[in-house]
Amino acid sequence: MKATEEIILPLVEKIPAFSQSVSRVLALTSDINCSPRELVEVVSLDPVLTLKILKLVNSAYFGLAQKVTSIHHALVYLGLNTLKNITLSLAMIGALPRKNKAGFNADAFWLHSLGTGVAARLLARTRRTPGDEAEEYFVAGLLHDVGKLVFARYMPEQFKDALKAAGEGGVSLCEAEKRAIGADHAEVGAMLAVKWQLSGELAASLGRHHVPEEGEALPMLDAVFAADQTVKALGYGFSGDPTPRPLPEAVAARLGMNLEELAASMPSLGGELDKARILITL
Repeated sequence: MKATEEIILPLVEKIPAFSQSVSRVLALTSDINCSPRELVEVVSLDPVLTLKILKLVNSAYFGLAQKVTSIHHALVYLGLNTLKNITLSLAMIGALPRKNKAGFNADAFWLHSLGTGVAARLLARTRRTPGDEAEEYFVAGLLHDVGKLVFARYMPEQFKDALKAAGEGGVSLCEAEKRAIGADHAEVGAMLAVKWQLSGELAASLGRHHVPEEGEALPMLDAVFAADQTVKALGYGFSGDPTPRPLPEAVAARLGMNLEELAASMPSLGGELDKARILITL
């Protein structure tokens, strides 16, 4: 089946089936005139979302010195943008059932995605990126393959064929998706970024994470591409495309290292990933 934009766009509109409170959080935080008080009220009225956010904020993942006991305090510590990113991440992690018709391993997928987020954040920190921006690198890595969720949920048979073709070798998953579906997961990720009104670099990291050498050079995009390949090389999880790609010359030059050197530069990746696992248990 050859999917056209007319087929893909309606699927993008379906995912994820956000709760009313999550949808409201995303709408509020996309407005530069968003009222922090209104945001606190929206989240606080959803006990499940509140509990998840407070558990995450008080976990080793953030490592805060003081316990956070309310959404208001979480907002003070984290800021609007990080709170939005947390909400979006929590909502997306629940969007792929463990049992799905595509036979896509949700646990392995999220482990790979978490690893990519953690590795991207480590790269950001080595470049002295401010804390709130470094969290954006994490979210970019976590969500870089989100387009695969659309395929797994709404075009499972075609996606299953693409996974099989990529697993047999000789073709990348992106190319297999284009053959089986008519679009690849990065294109769908770009559509979701528009729907969610994500920042420019974050959107680019979803839409261009397989071709960072094309178009404008962006630090977050370089980090997500490099993190994706590093996590594949180190064997954390599985996202359907088993073979890591070498870093393009331009990306390696900007990062100052090749893939092997990059993997060796992250001895703390495993420990940081263990802290981040709370996201897939909430």
